[in-house]
Amino acid sequence: MLRSLYNRIQRLSVRRDAVWWMSAVSFAESSFFPLPPDVMLIPMCLAQPKKLWFYTNLCALASLLGGVFGYALGFYLFESLGRLIIDLYDAQDSFLRFQEMFAAYGPWFLILKGVTPIPYKLLTITAGFAHLDLTVFVLCSIIARFSRFYMIAVLLHFYGEQVQAIIEKRLMLVTTLLLVVVVGGLLSFKFV
Repeated sequence: MLRSLYNRIQRLSVRRDAVWWMSAVSFAESSFFPLPPDVMLIPMCLAQPKKLWFYTNLCALASLLGGVFGYALGFYLFESLGRLIIDLYDAQDSFLRFQEMFAAYGPWFLILKGVTPIPYKLLTITAGFAHLDLTVFVLCSIIARFSRFYMIAVLLHFYGEQVQAIIEKRLMLVTTLLLVVVVGGLLSFKFV
C-alpha cells in the first residue's frame, strides 16, 4: 500500500497541474489545512531537479501568502473562524502559551517556530490575534518560511539522487521518520 501511494505521488509530481496543487497545499497549510506541502514539494523536486529552486520559491511564497491569510483570521475573524480552527486541532492550551511567547519574545518566537515542523497555522492565527505588527509578521515569516523550505532544497540539491534512492529502498523507514517528525511537531505545539 505504501509503495503504491509513493508511486502515485511521484506520478502526480510530474503532472502539469502539480505546481498548482503544491501551491494550494502550501497556502492552506499556513492558515487552516493539516497537510504540509513537503509531501508534494520533495517528490516534485526529485522528479524535476532543474525546477528545484522554482518549486521551492513558489512553495515558500504560497506559504507566506497563506500565513498572511492566517494572520487575518486571527486579527479580524478570531471569534468566528480563528477559534474554530484552534478548537479543531484541540490547541487551546498551545494557543494561550503562544500568546505568552509572543508577548515575551515577539518576532524571534515567530522566526524560531516558523522554521520547525509545528503547524504554522497556529503561529499565524496567534500573531494576528496578538496584533503583532503586520510588517514585522511578514518580515519574520519571509525569514522563517524561506529558511524552512530552502533547507529542504539545499539537501535535495546536493543529495537528491541519494535521497530518492534511500526513499525508494527504505520507504517504510522514511515514512516512519516523517510520521515521527509530523507527530512530534503536533505534540510540540500541544505541550510547548
